[in-house]
Amino acid sequence: MSDALESTAGGLFPRDRHVLAPGAVHLPDWLDLAEQQHLVKACREWARGPVPMWSPTTPGGGRMSVKTVSLGWYWLPYRYSRTADDRGGGRVLDVPDWVVALGKRAVAEAYEDPAAGEAFAPDAALVNFYDADATMGMHVDQEEIAVGAPVVSISLGNRCRFRFGNTQTKSKPYTDIELVSGDLFVFGGPSRFAYHGVPKTFPGTADPATGITTGRLNITIRQTGMTD
Repeated sequence: MSDALESTAGGLFPRDRHVLAPGAVHLPDWLDLAEQQHLVKACREWARGPVPMWSPTTPGGGRMSVKTVSLGWYWLPYRYSRTADDRGGGRVLDVPDWVVALGKRAVAEAYEDPAAGEAFAPDAALVNFYDADATMGMHVDQEEIAVGAPVVSISLGNRCRFRFGNTQTKSKPYTDIELVSGDLFVFGGPSRFAYHGVPKTFPGTADPATGITTGRLNITIRQTGMTD
């Protein structure tokens, strides 16, 4: 399938709740337009700081192609701190209560279990911005290994190819799905530490009505288990 066809395939067929693996659930069209607009506006405000959006550097010295802003805890690959010590020591914004509530709702609805949503206690969020050339290599979100709570991932803007793999290796077996603006993906339980990444985004597929006309935003809501 060509990239042009693939980038529109999501609109040709029903997009139903899909369990990719135990604990890994995709809910298409989870956020309505008004909720997407609200989240895009909030992301723009968060990106201004007090610790503005930037491209982190990996431990190996490489610069990530995505740009990131942190809430609750400042993220560096692969650790957390309250303050951006590598960028002047500013403290990141707290996670707003409404984002905490959004994360709880996401877990409850993905797992069809209100108790799972209540048990989820997010204290951090990462906002990643992908321009037309940005990608995310296969990786494991292991900073929260002490807790192992689910990760909530929300997509806004351009569509992307999302690759969800296994817990043993970056290579196959993995599953590729298309994530569209408003989609929710939650992974926890046996799939919590699976490798995953974004090998491609599809420029020009964002709906201008959401407030984002270029690029892709991905918001992940997390429970770190960290304490001051």
